[in-house]
Amino acid sequence: MLKRTPTGTWLPAWVPESTLTLSFLLVFCSIVQSATGGYDGSMLNGLNILPVYTDYFQLNPATKGLNTASVFIGCTFGTLVSGVLTDRLGRRPAIFWSSVITLVGIAIQTAAQNIAMFVVGRIILGLGSAIAGVCSGVFLSEAFPSRWRAWGVGLLNDFYYVGALIAAGITLGTGQWQSTWAWRLPSLIQGIFSILCIAILPFVPESPRWLVHEGYFEYARTSVAQTNSNGDILDPVAVAVYKEILDTLEWEKKEGRTMSPREIVKTPTARKRLLIGMSAGPFSCIAGNIIASYYLGSELETAGITDSTDQLKANVVLNVWCFACALTGTHLAASWGRKPTALVSQVLLIICLFIIGGLSKMYADDPENASGSLIYGDVAVMFLFQGFYSVAWTPLLYLYPPEVFSVRFPRFSQSCSVASTYSIRANGLAFSTLALNLLACVFVFIMPIGLDNIGWKMYMVNGSWDIVIAILIAVFWVETKGKTLEEIDAIFEGEKHSSVPDVEQVRTGQATLDVSAIEQQLQADIGVKYS
Repeated sequence: MLKRTPTGTWLPAWVPESTLTLSFLLVFCSIVQSATGGYDGSMLNGLNILPVYTDYFQLNPATKGLNTASVFIGCTFGTLVSGVLTDRLGRRPAIFWSSVITLVGIAIQTAAQNIAMFVVGRIILGLGSAIAGVCSGVFLSEAFPSRWRAWGVGLLNDFYYVGALIAAGITLGTGQWQSTWAWRLPSLIQGIFSILCIAILPFVPESPRWLVHEGYFEYARTSVAQTNSNGDILDPVAVAVYKEILDTLEWEKKEGRTMSPREIVKTPTARKRLLIGMSAGPFSCIAGNIIASYYLGSELETAGITDSTDQLKANVVLNVWCFACALTGTHLAASWGRKPTALVSQVLLIICLFIIGGLSKMYADDPENASGSLIYGDVAVMFLFQGFYSVAWTPLLYLYPPEVFSVRFPRFSQSCSVASTYSIRANGLAFSTLALNLLACVFVFIMPIGLDNIGWKMYMVNGSWDIVIAILIAVFWVETKGKTLEEIDAIFEGEKHSSVPDVEQVRTGQATLDVSAIEQQLQADIGVKYS
């Protein structure tokens, strides 16, 4: 059964009563950016192998890098405005408009007649995709039940490989065509994820934390119940979650925090959260996967695999392998924890990069006499590297930053006369994504030039800075497993700002909640403090 649910925005919602069904819809609604990004990387991987594409645009290493990296120019601009749009429009409307922008970019890219038109289309595509990425990550982290959040938000970026696998299969199928549709059709199909997102949006509720921020307290309580307790607003878990949100808001009001951007770096705690939260973006970008994500053909050539059909087949197999590893990593993040998963994965990446560099050097020294075992051994380690990357960075890229950026700043809302919270979660995730895209814009451009000029040494350079990343994770990252966003505040602030027990304890029966007493207190809070 569907229930008409107020959303506080122009975009209506008819929400299913089942929390489990709703959780699936929330995930599928939010995959647009990751699936589009995965499809884009795999598609460009395939297109950069196809002579019909490279000959049509008459590409050299520099223009190949421009065609590929231009999407990150749009991503950079998108992240600059994504936080503001996500907060002002609402999570769902921001996802809607970002999907529309993505579709416009895909249309221009598909119809491209020259490099300039192709680049413009990819810039617009990147703009929409970046906004969708921030909106989706924030939306899922705020709306998804805390007990499933690792899986829900982790799967958000795992779908990168679903998109990548679809693109790999399509480019393999069109790779034998001799017309421009060999690359135009894969480009056109890229829009399917945005269309799916737009179709699902009317059946999911707005973020309860955004609704509280806007002063729609009853709407927020309905949303909490729908996403946690099959719509039962008196369920102890739903009451605990809602009470934590309101108590945190009241604490922030008493603290007298302001909207000034200086608040994000004003205190040592704020600076720590900023640096830890935004680190996932650049760490994942420079870990080394960009070579295989966009220039698999060039990477395989350093190992001796030069046939374009063999490279396209490798692209398909690689994405199946990475998707399986990403699902494994999501399970580890949920059961083992975020920090251990990232740390172990990073150490394995370092080992693989140095092995790949050594094997590639052996091939480069004497390619004519290179044995088959050397070639396929090198390729096997390349696949292991991508798998280890997928274990940690694929799920954690959009799971970890929103959890760390859970602190909020109060402001006066037009819809209520007292201070309501202005979340920096969207802006914090935007910071992380901005850092990722700035680095990606540079790295995706220089990688084909670097591989062309120094070959195997690129892997050695990459492995060296990955050692620094592993040390930073071990020293500074904090564990967020099994906590609501409000409970994560206590890790950084040193105290919990709500009197109710932890939600996980209420859910598992380790703590009890006097629902009637909390209900009376909620009525008093909303009736007096927020009227």
